[in-house]
Amino acid sequence: RIQILFEMAAPFKPDKGTPVDEVASHRIRITLTSRNLKSLEKVCTDLINGAKQKSLDVVGPVRLPNKNLKITTRKTPCGEGSKTWDRFEMKIHKRVIDLKSPSDTVKQITSISIEPGVEVEVTIA
Repeated sequence: RIQILFEMAAPFKPDKGTPVDEVASHRIRITLTSRNLKSLEKVCTDLINGAKQKSLDVVGPVRLPNKNLKITTRKTPCGEGSKTWDRFEMKIHKRVIDLKSPSDTVKQITSISIEPGVEVEVTIA
């Protein structure tokens, strides 16, 4: 699932403060989340290799802290017997990749095959 968010503001020249053409490069942040670490790392390397082939400025992947979701439940459904407990845990891994490129090349980069279970969110600023 790819989700694209646009935060479009006219890019400014650092010295003059006047708007530049729309062809100018944008800051693009790609956020990847998944429960499976191997598929997440594979998608990260594919995105970075595709961006480097197009000779774009790439920062990342920045590894953000995992979210550990824990649930503790009783093993017996009726509540009788010895009090034994099950502990379940789900880890959610997150990576952030920053690119500097025109917005039309993002479609070419993100058109790679994305592993199932990896969620991609693209923010253009």
